[in-house]
Amino acid sequence: MRLSPRSTPRSWRRSAPAALALAALTLGSAPVPATATPASRGSHCEHLTKARVPGAEHQQAACLDELTTAGTIASGHTDPADWAGLTPKDLATPSGVPGIQVDGYFPDTSTTNTNHSWRHDAQFVIRLPDRWNGGLVVAGTPGNREQYANDRAIADWVLSRGYAYAATDKGNTGLAFHRDGKTPGDAIAEWNDRLTQLTRAARVTVTRRYHRPPSRTLVTGLSNGGYLVRWQLENHPGLYDGGVDWEGTLWRSDGPTLLDFLPEALRNYPGYAAGGHGAEKARSALHAAGFPAGSEFLWPYHHEVYWDLTQRIYREELDPGFDGPTEAGTPFCTSGTPACDADYDYAARPDEVRRAVRKIGLTGRIGKPLITLHGTLDVLLPIGRDSDVYARMVREAGRGHLHRYYRVEGGTHTDALVDTYPDRLRPLTPCHRTAFAALEGWLGSGHLPPASRTVSLPAGRNPATFANNCSLGSR
Repeated sequence: MRLSPRSTPRSWRRSAPAALALAALTLGSAPVPATATPASRGSHCEHLTKARVPGAEHQQAACLDELTTAGTIASGHTDPADWAGLTPKDLATPSGVPGIQVDGYFPDTSTTNTNHSWRHDAQFVIRLPDRWNGGLVVAGTPGNREQYANDRAIADWVLSRGYAYAATDKGNTGLAFHRDGKTPGDAIAEWNDRLTQLTRAARVTVTRRYHRPPSRTLVTGLSNGGYLVRWQLENHPGLYDGGVDWEGTLWRSDGPTLLDFLPEALRNYPGYAAGGHGAEKARSALHAAGFPAGSEFLWPYHHEVYWDLTQRIYREELDPGFDGPTEAGTPFCTSGTPACDADYDYAARPDEVRRAVRKIGLTGRIGKPLITLHGTLDVLLPIGRDSDVYARMVREAGRGHLHRYYRVEGGTHTDALVDTYPDRLRPLTPCHRTAFAALEGWLGSGHLPPASRTVSLPAGRNPATFANNCSLGSR
């Protein structure tokens, strides 16, 4: 997609520290170009010529002794900055997975992704382990990160189980992702198209490498990557056998979306933080907006880092006319307050804004088995305004038999915060792994996963045990 001359987000000019912090945790930071190091010659090297990705404009293959981050950090075949902040520090890293990695990009005209110094979007990574279990896992990235963002949270584990793995940068990255496209909503719509494109290409690549097509193709991802899982199973179920949606973003034209609840947070948090007579009223307003009681300890951090910038860049994508380009020196803020989007009222915006959201909207009409998990202390995408709603949409669409939904007590949006609050939070990464294994059993042997439920925190818990363990309960 082509770049369009939209305005730079106000938060870039106003709050550089917050922008940098969000870049580190959710959107990724400037990547370090990968520099390949030779691997010992093994059986995987003999198949390099077969690792060709159809439709790629550019690609380069490498035979590696280690496809997980236990080796790719040192070899330069991942970018740790891309997945910083997404997993707890004590998460185990599998190893012992030799194979082929293919990096490349599909034709595109935007240039936000600077990995490998290519300055070219629609970048992808495909990993083909020597010991293949016959399956393929595909993923889009969380936030506006690049193609290596899932490497520690998802790729390491599925590769250790023998899956081939493929991920895309979704076609645009970074804080200026919304500049891609000609009309509002185009940049996010491209995310869906790019994951579809990668899935089709990866299936052919796998077939060429192993001389047979994948017996199972699974789609998974967190946050914006979880949104892609939902959209793919609604719109292209024939490409997949099932998926795991990890706190996917909810988009629907009649709401709720983050354009509804983040402005509420921006409006009311200052009154809560100020204390005094208005604090309790502001707290109640935040609860009513969806931010759960008991999550208050997370609000200061999210106000500083997440809420304003996240609201701004997605509103710039879907409703650029709210402020629009202005001549130099003209104020952007309508209220004069630091968080200008506190004034934003989605319900009062023109119908064209709802049309932009409808372009990327979800319906709940999934066509293959889906497992959703979401933390009850998520205060970026509050569970009551996101996955609770999506689960209801799936039921109302008559697809409830294809869905399992697990509300994980103590989970929040990014697992690195567990290291800051080990006595209050639990990571979702091990719960994702348990859900993925449950999906395998569902598809392979027909063993139904446990019924949808809230996964409670066990009494007398030891936070250290949560880094690599999570039970969804019995059937």
